[in-house]
Amino acid sequence: MLSGWVIIVAAFAYILLLFAVASYGDRRSRVVGVPKIGRPVVYALSLAIYCTSWTYFGGVGLASRRGIEFLGIYIGPILMLT
Repeated sequence: MLSGWVIIVAAFAYILLLFAVASYGDRRSRVVGVPKIGRPVVYALSLAIYCTSWTYFGGVGLASRRGIEFLGIYIGPILMLT
């Protein structure tokens, strides 16, 4: 079994890796001058990943317990990202 500090360090390292990749991509797009044509694709993929993870981890259980209230999990991010 893993110690608590190992899990915390691994989670922190993963978050740092995600920020490093995002920072690199942001800097590269400014230097290269990436056209904004690909932005809708990035939006669609990020929204699909978000909604997929929520469906997998909690949307189904929330829908079975509270009914229509689970739609807030999906409608909130859609409104926020558009």
